[in-house]
Amino acid sequence: MDTSSKTAALLQKLLQFKTVNPPGDTAAIARFLKQQFEPLGAKIDLVQAPRADGPVHFVARLRGDGSKKPVLLAAHSDVVPVEPDRWSVDPFAGVIRDGYVLGRGAMDFKGGLAVFARAVMMLAENKVPLARDVILLSEGDEESGPHGARWLADQRWDLIEAEFALNEGGWIFRDGRGTARQVNITVRDKNTIVLRLTARGAPTHSAWPGLAPHTAIGRLIIALARLVAREPQPMMTELTQGYFAALSRTTEPPLAGWFHTLATSPDAAAREAAGRRIVEEGAYPMLWHALMRNTLAITMLNGGIKENVIPGSAEAKLNIRLLPGQGLDEAMAYVREVIADDGIRIDAPAFASLDEARADLHVRTNRPASSTETALYRSLKAHAERIWPEAEVTPALFEAGTDATAWRLRGVPVYGVYPYPLDNETMVRMHGNDERIEIAALDQGTDWVYSVLVDVAGRS
Repeated sequence: MDTSSKTAALLQKLLQFKTVNPPGDTAAIARFLKQQFEPLGAKIDLVQAPRADGPVHFVARLRGDGSKKPVLLAAHSDVVPVEPDRWSVDPFAGVIRDGYVLGRGAMDFKGGLAVFARAVMMLAENKVPLARDVILLSEGDEESGPHGARWLADQRWDLIEAEFALNEGGWIFRDGRGTARQVNITVRDKNTIVLRLTARGAPTHSAWPGLAPHTAIGRLIIALARLVAREPQPMMTELTQGYFAALSRTTEPPLAGWFHTLATSPDAAAREAAGRRIVEEGAYPMLWHALMRNTLAITMLNGGIKENVIPGSAEAKLNIRLLPGQGLDEAMAYVREVIADDGIRIDAPAFASLDEARADLHVRTNRPASSTETALYRSLKAHAERIWPEAEVTPALFEAGTDATAWRLRGVPVYGVYPYPLDNETMVRMHGNDERIEIAALDQGTDWVYSVLVDVAGRS
């Protein structure tokens, strides 16, 4: 067991708070963080969401001399639910095994919170003179709920306004030898829209299923089967072209050649074939699959009132992640074409109307990517190249959604990192069983983020 890592020790404590969302009760972990930061002279604010058992957002601020605008580090302390009987350890004990810290949130994103927190704490412990305020946000409602970073920005923008921000996002890829070969710093995210399919039919006795394809559940099953059987085609944007081109330089043949084809070929069939080979034989198949196309996942089903009744309605929710430039109309047109059933209703349940959903997506997809010409991006790149000298650093698209929207919508550049090198086995445990993060990777990430903060926030 490595007893020297202060970041791992902090992470162990963070994992012991059961911040599963829902309900997302993060009050206790916010109080714990307050106890860590107050003795260091940080100004602390705790912001309670308007729910009795709801999230508490923790904000710590180390004061600079005000000659530069603040830098923000944003992480979240809530985690997704667990299936404890499928874990080999207690998911809320912070167990260390074989050089890894295990627990729900170890990777997403209490590991990142521990790295960010330790880096900020080190500024105070080392008495680094600051030219700008350094703000640490531990956000309490990222995984599920209406009171996340966008709510906080609307309510208390004064607490989290900054010149630029660091958030969760880009991956640091390792090769088969454990060497970091690519550091991805995400400068924009895919946009998420949840669509609901509702099928209706005549309710009747379950003894009379002869019209099964025309019942609500029958129609819905046929529509969903068509969606599962069809895969959206690869689509390249300027950002993903650069990302896959970088992968062609940091991987070995034949994978490198397939990445080159995917990034550069004008032939759609060639890109599709290359994408298929990458997913079949690449080291990070799920990630690369998601970055080369819009994706659609059926995540919720609801139908039936009793085992002997054919119900009159059934519904499913589709979680759709869109590449930049894609909006609600493109998403709905794709679903309509594939299901081939005009009788199934499609709506966006998070919005009052499709027009509202369309407008929201339009704003999000048309925000420019965060600039790579800021002091924060340049420092992230320079110190990544120092710590991982065999890696190529590249701006990237994040395949999921993050808190970054709250700042990007206000014109604040946000850079996403999972601040630790990862292998595929660690990545696939995210939101899964025996989630983990390597102690050595935590320490490398802490070195990286601390050095960057000294660069961009310290007085020269």
